[in-house]
Amino acid sequence: MLNRRLFLIAAGLGALAARFGLTSRPAVAAGKFPVTHTDEEWHKLLTSDQYAVLREEGTEYPFSSPLLHEERKGNFACAGCQQDVFSSSTKFDSGTGWPSFWAPIDGAVGTTEDHSFGMARTAVHCSRCGGHLGHVFPDGPKPTGLRYCMNGVAMTFHAVSA
Repeated sequence: MLNRRLFLIAAGLGALAARFGLTSRPAVAAGKFPVTHTDEEWHKLLTSDQYAVLREEGTEYPFSSPLLHEERKGNFACAGCQQDVFSSSTKFDSGTGWPSFWAPIDGAVGTTEDHSFGMARTAVHCSRCGGHLGHVFPDGPKPTGLRYCMNGVAMTFHAVSA
């Protein structure tokens, strides 16, 4: 219980820092992804919350995303460029307050080391536009043992017909 409490406190502080522009890492470098925009264009394309997460590597508040409880069949896409990044078939309830998946769609995401806020983590970004989606941790379910803990505000959902 103590570990979960510390995790939630750290996540809350991270969300506050991101919300007020206190991120400790620079925004994703432009120009190294197939989809690029100027900072002004990103501001026009995204909501302020999406911009804070996707472009400034912020974190949304836990349990705040409608996508947390999305259970229909379909794909979760990057809100920045609409590339499909996760399938609903890999989604699971991690209990952390963020949409979680045990695997991304092949080639849809990349990772970088993240040492912000005094923690060593692996950040996950969209391979098409570089938008920050969340982090991946080695405590997920089989078959991968990974937990891709994503910010719901950084994604959109596209349902498929049964």
